[in-house]
Amino acid sequence: MWRRSFSTLPKKKWDAVVIGGGHNGLTAAAYLARGGLSVAVLERRHVIGGAAVTEEIVPGFKFSRCSYLQGLLRPCIIRELELGRHGLKLLKRSPSSFTPCLDGRYLLLGPDQDLNHSEISKFSKHDADAYPRYEKQLERFCGFMDPLLDSTPPESLQSASSFNDKLSNKMYKSAFWARCLRQAVSLGHKDMVAFMDLLLAPASKVLNNWFESDVLKASLATDAVIGSTASVHTPGSGYVLLHHVMGETDGEKGIWSYVEGGMGSVSMAIANAAKEAGAEIFTNAEVSEILTEDSSIVKGVLLADGTRVESSAILSNATPYRTYVELVPTNVLPENFVSAIKNSDYSSATTKINLAVDKLPQFQCCNTNHSGPGPEHFGTIHIGAESMDEVHSACHDSENGLPSRRPVIEMTIPSTLDNTISPPGKHVINLFIQYTPYKPSDGSWEDPTYREAFAQRCFKLIDEYAPGFSSSIISYDMLTPPDLEREIGLTGGNIFHGAMGLDSLFLMRPVKGWSNYRSPLKGLYLCGSGAHPGGGVMGAPGRNAAHVVLQDLKRI
Repeated sequence: MWRRSFSTLPKKKWDAVVIGGGHNGLTAAAYLARGGLSVAVLERRHVIGGAAVTEEIVPGFKFSRCSYLQGLLRPCIIRELELGRHGLKLLKRSPSSFTPCLDGRYLLLGPDQDLNHSEISKFSKHDADAYPRYEKQLERFCGFMDPLLDSTPPESLQSASSFNDKLSNKMYKSAFWARCLRQAVSLGHKDMVAFMDLLLAPASKVLNNWFESDVLKASLATDAVIGSTASVHTPGSGYVLLHHVMGETDGEKGIWSYVEGGMGSVSMAIANAAKEAGAEIFTNAEVSEILTEDSSIVKGVLLADGTRVESSAILSNATPYRTYVELVPTNVLPENFVSAIKNSDYSSATTKINLAVDKLPQFQCCNTNHSGPGPEHFGTIHIGAESMDEVHSACHDSENGLPSRRPVIEMTIPSTLDNTISPPGKHVINLFIQYTPYKPSDGSWEDPTYREAFAQRCFKLIDEYAPGFSSSIISYDMLTPPDLEREIGLTGGNIFHGAMGLDSLFLMRPVKGWSNYRSPLKGLYLCGSGAHPGGGVMGAPGRNAAHVVLQDLKRI
């Protein structure tokens, strides 16, 4: 479907070139092409999707190799690009969460409020009554955040501008802040204070104020640390908790889903929309340098094979570090800007293991022995996180340079709902694992023996909850932080293209003064997760950046 010959690339000057065929780059390309621009997407790998990709690593088994759940993709993108018509099919999960305990108990959670009350009551009647109020409050907070995700931050103009541009910018900022003020008023004083507490406080404090049951708090706390190097006790981890509960499926808030065909189907649907609009997508097209004219304006890109591609606008779906430090020539960008990019936090403690198994895990706390999937298999299965102290201990190991002795594992089994990704009777299992430092102090991820030992540590931990799990493994694929950097292009292995702390969000993302997708190099824009509103399979950075580019080109 995608062009592998570059013969047409250098034959014309493109209106826009997108570096990276991840979901954000493809989203940007779709909106640019729909805006009437000639667009070329250049993907380094042989397959499109970036971190939202499906790959058949083991014959017959299709892995969502990096990202593994859908819930953050913006509803406006699904609607405007008609992704359903282009092949996107979401598979809702119910129950959506399962936490087994070594003492024989377990906790199921999901969209069924009666089930939630019954399940939580096994641990605490107080918590069962409080849980619906907790969910409602987070829903209100998400409603407050929602419009911000689809908007360009109200950044000041960074260069000399006309009177009309200055006036337009001033009006936009005034309207933006007025809208925020109206939303804050509608939220109310009490909820606004609670919202600020959630943003600034450790997730542990927030959850301790709501609940008393260790298992419930730990199940919810994993959303606050997933993909980060933070502990549940890290101030500001509450925002990451909110970021991960903003998900929805078909208008149902808080519902995350599997995607038929794996997460690559999200990228494929967006690519189909982009292609229909006229964009051209090239794989095996690695960009080695962004070309400039007089060190002040972009004029195109240079591919690794020497092909030069001319363009009036370059949108980079690569990380901020990759874009501004490695692709832009030295001494083109202001020194303070480059320094800020270099000093951003790209650290990671995340490892992904994709498994092909010949049977479903049988959790001893469920006391069942059925070959088909049960309620415990449909949602996210929390392994090794029965209390927030366990999560913190796992993080503490990583802070000391060691892969967690008892890792925190999120297990998902998409093949329970999707029969297109594995042979009959067999299953695909995703393990999202924390915490694994980029450079362990007791070994190296380049050492096959060291890698295997850590994988077996994870499998043995699962065996404690589901005896015999290890024996079901046919084969597996493991991506440590250096693997994620090398294969997917994620600087430091960070799945969000940079930390999601409060100092790296909104007007501070990717760095202070440059939150509106533009850069000091005229014609170069950032459209990936390193830009507002951040990481996850959201598409918002790509959509927002495309609107800014269209606005700038229209002005010219």
